[in-house]
This record gives sequence, C-alpha cells and structure tokens, in this order.
Amino acid sequence: MQVYDILQQDPELWDLFTCAEEYEAAFRDGYDRFPHYMSNHREAFEPWVSQYLIEQGYHPEYPDSQPFAVCLTHDIDTIHKSAFFKGYDALRSLKAGDITKSLTNIWQLRSRKLPWFNFHEIMALEEKYDAQSSFYFLALAPGDQDYAYDIRSLEGELGMITDAGWEVGLHGGHRAYCDARALETEKQRLEAVLGRPVVGYRNHFLRFRVPETWEILSRAGFRYDTTFGYADCTGFRNGMCHPFKPYDLQTGREIDILEIPLTVMDCTLDGYMRLDAKKAWVVIRHLIDATERCHGVITVLWHNAYMEGERLKLYEKVLRYCREKGAWMTSGAEITRNVLKKE
Repeated sequence: MQVYDILQQDPELWDLFTCAEEYEAAFRDGYDRFPHYMSNHREAFEPWVSQYLIEQGYHPEYPDSQPFAVCLTHDIDTIHKSAFFKGYDALRSLKAGDITKSLTNIWQLRSRKLPWFNFHEIMALEEKYDAQSSFYFLALAPGDQDYAYDIRSLEGELGMITDAGWEVGLHGGHRAYCDARALETEKQRLEAVLGRPVVGYRNHFLRFRVPETWEILSRAGFRYDTTFGYADCTGFRNGMCHPFKPYDLQTGREIDILEIPLTVMDCTLDGYMRLDAKKAWVVIRHLIDATERCHGVITVLWHNAYMEGERLKLYEKVLRYCREKGAWMTSGAEITRNVLKKE
C-alpha cells in the first residue's frame, strides 16, 4: 500500500501511525482504554502523519472536488429521558425564572420519548446544511450492561433513517470490542431489525484495543470502524486525519477494515477537558482548519442526548462553519465508499 511505503521511510511517524506504544501498554483506564495522558504523542491537535503524507504527494479526492470531508456521527446511548431528570430540569428552569422552558419540561413529563427521541430533528438540521450522518444504535439484550432500549421497538425509525439516505450502524456494547461472540450477536440482532447488512461501527465508551479490536471487527464483516480516538482528549490519536487501513505490527500485515478516526466527541469537550462552549469552539475550529489543510476527514461525534441548549448551538455552529468552507458532510458509509472505490 502506498501509504505504508511512504510512512516506513520515517521510523518515528511509522511508530505513531501504527500505535506502536499501545502494544505493550502497562496501564489502561477503567474502561480498558489507552488514554491520551499516557501517550508519548503530546501534540494530538496536529495531524502530523497526514501532513507528512500530503507533503509526499498523497492526494485524497472527494465528490465535486470538495476540499475536505466531515464524517458526522451520533451514538444513540438512550432515547428516553427519565421522569426524574425531566422533573429536575423543570424545577431548575422554574427557579431560574424561565417560565417557558419550565412549562416545556413539565409537558415533556407526559411523554416517555421526548426529548431524545429526536432522529427526525437531527436529520432536518443536517439537511439544512446539505449534510447527512451516521446513527450508531445499541443492540443489547435485557441484562446487558447499559441496556437502555429494545432495538426491536425502533424498526420504523431505523427504516425512516436509512430510507432518507442516512446510515444506521452498530454501537457495540461494553464487551463487543474484545469479545467476538458478543459482537456477532449484537450485529445479527441489529441486522434482523434493519433488514440489511450493517457495515459501520463504533464501540460504546470508545472501548478499544490496538490491534485486537480491528481484527475482530474485520472478521465480523464490518467495512469500517470509527471508534479510534481518545475519550479524554480531542484530536488525532495516531496523527491521521485521513481514513486508513490499520497495520498489525504483530503479524506484519494490513487489517482488512477501514478506520475513520474519531476527532471530536461532545462529552470529551465538557466532561474530560472541562471546556465551556466558547473554548470548545476554539478547539473544534482549530481541528477543522487543520483537517482542511491536509484535505482530510474530521469525524465528529454528537450524541442525540446533546442536542439541547448550548450543546445543540455548538453542533449547528460546526455544520455552518464546515458548510461555509465547502466541506463534504456525510456518513461513515459514504466516506468508506469514496475511499474503497479507489483501491
């Protein structure tokens, strides 16, 4: 592969690209993740590997000669806000003097679905900016960790999403990243409801192991993954802002799956990095601009539960900014088709 040939000329960049430091990592966090704070790669905001590839003549292409791409994604961890949280929101709004919002929250107490049963609203917002996205759904069984909804109850919504041209992919459960049987079971469960093969994947809580997770995803028949990013820091985990086929240092061969690396996750910004909306936008804008310079792909994860208030405004700001730059904003499946058709 041409990318491998280019990068092997620079041992330091090759080690970064292949995540060599993660193979023998002595420490992983409570979710079995390799965190950014343990990495020797301290400049995760810069896509050094992709920048080098561009300097060496690597030239990705997008439909209609668009300058770069944005892979828009949503992890659907839950679709129901509990009565406790609805009541808490109503009380908080009332104490703040926001009568309108308080009445809205009280009305929502009557519905088990609002406000996170919001797939139509997300799609309408993206369509406003000529964008499409991927929705990754959990396909867990009662008793599984973080079981929150029955995927079988969403057959109509899944059909609506795919019929409109958006993508439905699998959001693997807590064990799927390292348990081939769990992964296969969840994939089959989602496909039975969807009525078509599932090609795209992201694991719950970004649980991931290099290179094992890529290997079991490949064997399960997925065409692409977009889990590969840090939970505790935004940026470019292996210096790449381009989709790539992973290389297994243990076997010395390419793994047959496309990785569309994750760049920005909503809860990383406020939960791990403790950024307010203003500072979060500074970070996101920098990552978008860096991706544009490399003609790359920036992957944005915005949970459906984050489509409220300032968080929703920030997501729309991302859409508006990328639209103004002429980016191709689309799903993981479309990014994959664009990359693989050139092979």
